[in-house]
Amino acid sequence: MTMVEDAVHRLVPAPAGRIHLVEQGTGPLVLLVHGFPESWYSWRHQLPVLAAAGHRAVAVDVRGYGRSSRPQDMSAYRMLDLVEDAVAVVRALGERSAVIVGHDWGAGIAAHSALLRPDVFRAVALLSVPYAPRGGPRPGEIFAGMGGDEEFYVSYFQEPGRAEAEIEPDVRGWLAGFYAAFSADTMPGPGAPDPHFVTRDGGTLRERLPTAAGLPGWLSEDELDVYAGEFERTGLTAALNRYRNMDRDWADLADYDGAPVTQPSLFLGGSLDASTTWLSDAVAAYPTTLPGLRGSHILEGCGHWIQQERPAEVNQYLTDWLAGLPR
Repeated sequence: MTMVEDAVHRLVPAPAGRIHLVEQGTGPLVLLVHGFPESWYSWRHQLPVLAAAGHRAVAVDVRGYGRSSRPQDMSAYRMLDLVEDAVAVVRALGERSAVIVGHDWGAGIAAHSALLRPDVFRAVALLSVPYAPRGGPRPGEIFAGMGGDEEFYVSYFQEPGRAEAEIEPDVRGWLAGFYAAFSADTMPGPGAPDPHFVTRDGGTLRERLPTAAGLPGWLSEDELDVYAGEFERTGLTAALNRYRNMDRDWADLADYDGAPVTQPSLFLGGSLDASTTWLSDAVAAYPTTLPGLRGSHILEGCGHWIQQERPAEVNQYLTDWLAGLPR
């Protein structure tokens, strides 16, 4: 596996077994949480920079990914459990508090960690996916009604075994297409079939992925091998179980309907990322939902994999924001 220079790999105890993490530097703890379908490795550009800026930078494999434990029970991937994993990592590292930074699903984990455990998480940065408080109809109902004649990818992922049957015969090829589909330099052009949807007559996401485009500029063949090797070993079910718990989360978090995250916060999104643009109303609501916001930045011409597509800019925003936080 491609390694981050001077980084230390560790396994620490957590409620579901163990969490694998990669640690670099000393100082105030910054916990980095990845999204789908990634691993700790998505923070390879941030770990050394945060360490050099005087932080103890720690990137985890989320429960079900990489070398972390993979419970068999689908319900073990609900948001409440992932928040407790984040707390367990902080405690296992001997720390009382941390700044938490998340991308994609990791942004959701980071936001809810800050919401539910403000005693542990003193600040939160969200990449690509804005914070939107719990509320409204059950998520499964919303997603089922999207797309008209086509099916939204979240509904597709929610059916056990369906996406696995598409992905697992050729994990590396599927990942290459999926990363390309949401990267600024390789995403489908105007008029091409939208890779956020599948046809309802047995279609697959693979049919929509721009495999002929090649790898995006941020991803080398060796780096793709790192991701593919992990998922070829673990399979995709545990990672996809995050999507299969969204209605459970909605029920679990009923007492937090509309609740703001009040700690100091930062948001970074890409102008070409549907995860950011589709949720523009959530960004507009930040004065209410993120009253501690200290910066919200949209990177022009950037896709979804923001900390890998534009590492220098993301690193600068993160280090400047961290430098301004009370210690």
